[in-house]
Amino acid sequence: MLDIKEDSDGVSIKIRVQPRAAKNQVAGVMDGALKVRLTAPPVDGAANKACCAFIAELLGVARGQVAVCNGHTGRNKMVRVEGVSAWQVLDKLNY
Repeated sequence: MLDIKEDSDGVSIKIRVQPRAAKNQVAGVMDGALKVRLTAPPVDGAANKACCAFIAELLGVARGQVAVCNGHTGRNKMVRVEGVSAWQVLDKLNY
C-alpha cells in the first residue's frame, strides 16, 4: 500500500528514486513508497528536479506545486504536492 499523508493543503508521498534509468517511469510500490525510475543522474540535485517534474506531469499539476521536503541526498524521499487530495493521487496513479 502506498504511504500517502493528506492535510488541508495537499499530500505528502513517500518515494524511492532509482536514478540513471533507461526512461522515466513508475515501477510500482515498494515498502509503502512509490518506486520511480528517472533518467537523471544523482548529482547537483538533478534527480530531485527530475523527480519533481515527473511527479508534476504524472499528477497533472504545475511544477511549482511539487517539492522534495525530506531526503534531498538519498534515494528515499518525501515529496509534497500542493492542491491535490490523496484520492486524486491514487486515481492518477491507478492504485
